[in-house]
Amino acid sequence: MSPSSNPRPEPRHPVADADRSPYPLGATPLDAGTRFAVHAPHADRVQVCLIDDAGREQRVDLPDHTFGVWHGTVPDVGAGQRYGYRAHGPWRPRDGVRTNPHKILLDPWGRRLVGDIGDATRLLAYDDEPFGAMSTVDSLGHTPLSVVTRSHGGEHRRPRTPWEDTVVYELHVGSYTARHPMVPPALRGTYPGLAHPAVVDHLVGLGVTAVELLPVHAFLTEPPVRARGMRNHWGYSTASFFAPHPGFASAPGNELAEFRAMVRTLHDAGLEVILDVVYNHTCEWSVAGPSVSWRGLDAPGYYLLDDDGTDVDLTGCGNTVDATSPVAVRMVCDSLRYWASETGVDGFRFDLAAVLGRPRGDSFDPRAAALTAITTDPLLSELKLIAEPWDATASGWSLGRFGAPWSEWNDRYRDAVRRFWAQRSGIGEIASRLTGSEDLFSRGDRQPWMSVNYITAHDGFTVADAVSYEHKHNDANGEDGRDGTDHNESVNHGVEGPSDDPVVIAARARHTRALLATLLLSTGTPMLLAGDEFGHGQGGNNNAYCVPAGTRREDAWPLMWEGADTELVAYVRALVRLRRVVPVLRQRRFFDGRARTVGYPDLVWFGQDGRELQVDDWHDDTRRTLQAWVNGTGPGGVTGEGRSLPDSSGLIVLHSGDAGDVTLAGPEWYGGAIRCTFDSSASDGTPSDTTPKRVGSVCTLTGPTVLVFSIAGSGQDTAATTVTDPGATSV
Repeated sequence: MSPSSNPRPEPRHPVADADRSPYPLGATPLDAGTRFAVHAPHADRVQVCLIDDAGREQRVDLPDHTFGVWHGTVPDVGAGQRYGYRAHGPWRPRDGVRTNPHKILLDPWGRRLVGDIGDATRLLAYDDEPFGAMSTVDSLGHTPLSVVTRSHGGEHRRPRTPWEDTVVYELHVGSYTARHPMVPPALRGTYPGLAHPAVVDHLVGLGVTAVELLPVHAFLTEPPVRARGMRNHWGYSTASFFAPHPGFASAPGNELAEFRAMVRTLHDAGLEVILDVVYNHTCEWSVAGPSVSWRGLDAPGYYLLDDDGTDVDLTGCGNTVDATSPVAVRMVCDSLRYWASETGVDGFRFDLAAVLGRPRGDSFDPRAAALTAITTDPLLSELKLIAEPWDATASGWSLGRFGAPWSEWNDRYRDAVRRFWAQRSGIGEIASRLTGSEDLFSRGDRQPWMSVNYITAHDGFTVADAVSYEHKHNDANGEDGRDGTDHNESVNHGVEGPSDDPVVIAARARHTRALLATLLLSTGTPMLLAGDEFGHGQGGNNNAYCVPAGTRREDAWPLMWEGADTELVAYVRALVRLRRVVPVLRQRRFFDGRARTVGYPDLVWFGQDGRELQVDDWHDDTRRTLQAWVNGTGPGGVTGEGRSLPDSSGLIVLHSGDAGDVTLAGPEWYGGAIRCTFDSSASDGTPSDTTPKRVGSVCTLTGPTVLVFSIAGSGQDTAATTVTDPGATSV
């Protein structure tokens, strides 16, 4: 071999100081430097790469390799230092091992992320095809970097709202205040914008108790979306499970401090903060995607791969986190604890949570490693845990199977309520959904509030669109209408989209009020979608997850506050207030529906004619009226501490049919009068007639309506006739 054919020797690099333990993972600032630890079990050498403001790189070898973790302390490095990792070692893509030192990688435990993707082709770890030769193109300068960040921790004044009193409000940090007229322009669409007094006043005035934030973990746009010239808007494309998304900061680099301050402000107002977290997949897409972090460090450890080294895709997003892998379980739990202890958040909603319960992609097991680790953790088990109980596969739907202490998004509730008010179903399923879905959540170890009831969420139509469109209109997403579900259970009242016909407008408004009333009067935990309370729409787009690259924040699916329907806002406030002051609407236990120690049932069902329903009636899909007599005394009428609550018995009427008469029902042991305290056919929910009526009298309805009646003459109905009265305790 000639001398000229010898490969160029690797230049010598400084070596970090040795230390004794591989944990904690990530970058930990110390008095005299920073300790780095990264999981890379297949590597035979790992370097931490320190990047200065000019983009120059200094590589430092990590000396110790313990339990698959490379670690060491670099002197004179402190908070604010930008860094990444280079892993040297084998390239065996068919085994899932894709170690490539030409790619600088984010720290999976990094607390802050800076930068974006430049030339995306430079992030590909392979040359021509995913299982071909290793790429030798360097990615530095075209990939985001991690930043050394100090931990703050501290005590947090969590509101600790009981589950049965919880009303969740789902929102997107960027869209929510992007056009809020009372928020200063510099703060719109940011963490401080969400904490602005005008925003907090709206949330508190509405009566919600918790905000559920769409992903705030730092995210990057996935390759197929970038290829269409779009960018990810919702954030379900995680680049760091520990770093707040920098795009929501009003001051670049200040995102963690701003996020912590936002949480404190919301806590001071009595509002809990729940994060929508995405531990089922990452932004790296499939094996054909970029090598940003996990894939270049330990793809077989972080991802679910088949025997050929290809991603098993249970998420529809190209890859699936292997929730049985020890390093993946550690990452998920460390991330959750970090957000709970560092920022004080009160709970988490787990996107496609069924993935965390499918060991090696097999059938769902509620005792799977990741789920068990979360629910047995001393800190996490005390927080609100909400599962989206499905994934992108037909076999992943696992509603009702998560067990205690999980609450779960109830898509069966959404569909049943929409079908009932669209006159596409009878009364059978709606009755189960109104009373906590005991058929899905077994009373053995579950409680009604574990059903998170919703009629709309970020994924799907808004309420305004659900009564204005029969079909999705997703052309703006650039996928030729292929994206988004075709199963919407929506109606348009005769006109697809906007209409100036007063008859159509009135029908849509009435339909909207009935949907919202059903949601907030049902047993379980209600979740409102931000903007539904004032008529926000998305032009029929039921999958508004992306926008064209370069779109300004104020044009990225913003909520249109200046066009808000203030009358509808007042209506929703009245409903939330009614729920808060009437204990029977916040059942901690499932209804029995049969005689109890007090001598009569806590729930009796009746039809339009006022007669108690019989078995055959439940299977009659032509029925459009359901009446429920609820008794608020006895075992169900107690607080979480066991204190008795006032009697809040009464009658709830749901009528989805056309104009007609309803015979007001009551159980055989009650022969007194009842008084209407809520009427969804009225724009503000206030009944036009509050005269006491005898059980058995006829009430004429002008169309689809929700009515609530209290017991007249009980000494409580006077307060109850005004839902704005905070002292009211009766339906």
